[in-house]
Amino acid sequence: MKPSLALPLLAVAMLALAGCGGSKPRPSKSGGYTPGRSSGGGAYRPSPEGGSRRGVDDDVSRPQSSRYRDNADSVPDGPPPDISKLVEPVPKVEPRALYGNKSPYSVLGQTYTVLPNASGYVERGIASFYGNKFHGYKTSSLEEYDMYQFSAAHKTLPLPSYARVTNLENGKSVVVRINDRGPFHDNRLIDLSYAAAVKIGVYPKGTGLVEVRAITPGEPLQDLPPPPPAPVASSSAGAPPKPGIYLQVGAFADNANAERVAQKLRSANFAPVQVVDAQINGRSVRRVRVGPIADVDSADEVTARIEDMGLPRPQVAVD
Repeated sequence: MKPSLALPLLAVAMLALAGCGGSKPRPSKSGGYTPGRSSGGGAYRPSPEGGSRRGVDDDVSRPQSSRYRDNADSVPDGPPPDISKLVEPVPKVEPRALYGNKSPYSVLGQTYTVLPNASGYVERGIASFYGNKFHGYKTSSLEEYDMYQFSAAHKTLPLPSYARVTNLENGKSVVVRINDRGPFHDNRLIDLSYAAAVKIGVYPKGTGLVEVRAITPGEPLQDLPPPPPAPVASSSAGAPPKPGIYLQVGAFADNANAERVAQKLRSANFAPVQVVDAQINGRSVRRVRVGPIADVDSADEVTARIEDMGLPRPQVAVD
């Protein structure tokens, strides 16, 4: 979309770096989001043409900490929207957004490099979602965030991009248009819109294990590899295993270094700790991983404990 020329230059730079995703909160400890009363809540209401959603006056010159009307994120009151009435975006060739594609960029002390294109991108990790607090406010690409559209925020895919997101815990998929940056919470791969989270069952849980597969515009969806099937409760032969969360603490060319880190983790009562062989760009490495870990909250707690030991921040792997 063409950005407003009236936006202050400093504010545009802030959005290009962090966008709305910079201060999106994590779900509550119980896994869900707080129901909230707002003018955007309730049943599905299409956004008025040409008008700002929820009557939001988005002053992008304000810092992220005071820019939003609501202090905490929430979901609309009442039942979730009728997903059958919402249409998934059709991937199409679009020009690269003027804002939100600065590379590299830094948020909260971490530096990220935007990919030159989305072709071939496939990754598994933890999804979260965002709702009322950001509804109607500008995304990193200076579009308005509409929680009733199938969209998402991602840290490194170009804006805009398209992707199929599959919930690995139930096999449900949705096609989203990525037009925002985030999530900048540790251990999160993608932030879904409220509607997308409802469609694949990340709502009301708050988080979910997903596969994100980029879609090249013009590529028939039926030509994509099929989405991962849902795991089954039984242990029948050939049934897909339930996905697990692992934390990779490091990848070492030297086996002695890998074993040294693994032993340090075992001595701190992390279990199980694995040292596994892998190939990275044709090089043999030894990966040190902790897991499988029971759930997302536990993974967040273990991550913090590992960092407190002076070790590098672990990377999430979902297998």
